[in-house]
Amino acid sequence: MTLDSLSLISFKNIAEASLSFSPKVNCLLGDNGMGKSNLLDAIYTLSFTKSFTMVNDSMLVRRGDEFMTLRGEYTRNSTPEVVTLGLKPGRRKSLRRGGKEYSRLTEHIGLFPAVCVMPSDIDLLRGPGEERRRWMDMVISQSDSRYLEALVRYAAALEQRNRMLRDGVVDHNLYDAVEAAMEPAARYIHATRKAWTQRLTELFSRNYAAIAGDTGEEPALGFAGGLDRSPDGSLATLLDGARRHDEIVRHTSVGPHRDDIEMTLGGMPIRRTGSQGQCKSFTVALRMAQYEFLAEATGLKPLLLLDDIFDKLDAGRVERIMTMVTESNRFGQIFITDTNRTHLDDIMSRTGGDYRLWTVDRGVFTPSHIS
Repeated sequence: MTLDSLSLISFKNIAEASLSFSPKVNCLLGDNGMGKSNLLDAIYTLSFTKSFTMVNDSMLVRRGDEFMTLRGEYTRNSTPEVVTLGLKPGRRKSLRRGGKEYSRLTEHIGLFPAVCVMPSDIDLLRGPGEERRRWMDMVISQSDSRYLEALVRYAAALEQRNRMLRDGVVDHNLYDAVEAAMEPAARYIHATRKAWTQRLTELFSRNYAAIAGDTGEEPALGFAGGLDRSPDGSLATLLDGARRHDEIVRHTSVGPHRDDIEMTLGGMPIRRTGSQGQCKSFTVALRMAQYEFLAEATGLKPLLLLDDIFDKLDAGRVERIMTMVTESNRFGQIFITDTNRTHLDDIMSRTGGDYRLWTVDRGVFTPSHIS
């Protein structure tokens, strides 16, 4: 799959832009705050219907303007595709594929896969469990529509149970009815997350070794699932045991919404012991593993968005990442931003093929090289 062209109107700091892309490598050069990352975010938004910054949709509209639009022309499985997204604050987003509007935005997830490596990935290591759950859900949902449906069902039932707890409902028959609806969704979410973590660990370990080199570092991932703490593996048993506590705190304290992934280096939590370079290597390896997983699961090579990927890395790790991203046939289309032209020139010289470069200044994209 490739993104052949992208048109933007009033997206963040970009008043208007139209770019045609190389099917291989596309580079964006400029100082911080000029709009490089915003272009990657526009590409991401067309894939996921929301920004990778997780801001409110109204924040995507350029200041002073009333609406924004994105239009992407793709080639997917050798077939031309057009995706458009329109947004006016206060109104429902309009997402169309081939001119036909989706009835539900979730129907779009996974059709145009993308993987973004960005500086905020450090939150996967140092942020709360919510960050890692959101990441799991985003990746798995692109390849498993049943999983996405289970998430929606579980979230709806969980909200109902929490509302009952807040309202002080004491009728246990009502709790039993709501919890019965949560059980099958919870089992599927748990089993899928557990299997996904096991597969991702295999891919991640290989990618971390490729980035870190022969350092002897031992990275590891481990799934910490709530249902694993249930004597019989059921959510009902967990909820029954926690009900009195939940009635006091007025929210549901156990279940898949509390799952997490343990991330360690040398047996210690990397969030506490990892250096800047080790943490950056860890997150890049996670994203590369995510890429490989999605390519396997969907049969499509996702778009690879690399935002300021070389920051906080020593020369050896930069060199190894450059080798990874320019390996023939491993990745599909790549979009990469940097403030350092030396890195980009090096990458483009290694591709030996089609590549394009733009300089970016205050939301304006000026072609500097097209081959």
